Amino acid sequence: MAEEKKVSTAPAKAVTAIKKDDKKPGLFKRIAKWFREMKSELKKVIWPTPKQLMKNSGVSLAVMIASAVVIWGFDQLAQALVRALLTLAG
Repeated sequence: MAEEKKVSTAPAKAVTAIKKDDKKPGLFKRIAKWFREMKSELKKVIWPTPKQLMKNSGVSLAVMIASAVVIWGFDQLAQALVRALLTLAG
C-alpha cells in the first residue's frame, strides 16, 4: 500500500546573518591556534607498539629492496638491448 509522507506545518526558522570580522587574528595568535589544534589531533592518534613498528618497518624495507632489484633488472635488460642495437647499427 502507498504510504503518505508527513508534511511539517511548522513555520520556517528565520536565518540570521552572522557578522564576519574584517580583521583576521595576528600571526602569533594564528600560530598558537595551529599548535593547539595539532596537539588535540595528536591525542586522537593510535600510536603503534614497538613490535608493530618493527614489523611494519621490516615489511617496508623488504618491499623497497624487492622493487629496487626489479628496477635494477629492467635497467640491466634495457642497457643490454641498447648495446645490442648499437652493435648492430655501428
